[in-house]
Amino acid sequence: MPGSTRSRSSLPPLLGLTRFQRPRRTLADRVRAALLLITAGEGTVLSHEEKCWASITFSGTRHEVVMEFCGPEAVLAGEGLIEQLPDHEFTLPGQLVADATIAKVDHRFGAMERLEVTAVLLLLEEG
Repeated sequence: MPGSTRSRSSLPPLLGLTRFQRPRRTLADRVRAALLLITAGEGTVLSHEEKCWASITFSGTRHEVVMEFCGPEAVLAGEGLIEQLPDHEFTLPGQLVADATIAKVDHRFGAMERLEVTAVLLLLEEG
């Protein structure tokens, strides 16, 4: 509105948060971000399943993430993920990555080259 003197503080809060709060990143958010970091932001996360588990001595989560890479440059990044994931040093606060594997790969060639990768990470809670 022209000539409006409405201040920022009178705007409705985003998702019920004040301007000093921000949404917390979940562990699932951090896992997806770590995988996207390996691929330099190439690719798209199609799905992410997180399951809790526990034994007498350990507890943690199992993450199954399906990512899609479309086009030659993105496919190269996906191939880099396949190569690097098992030995990658993750930095997830409060978590140890006990195992990181590629469970499935679907590579389609043609006019629009496409690579779909399923990564599985087993995380243990520290402490």
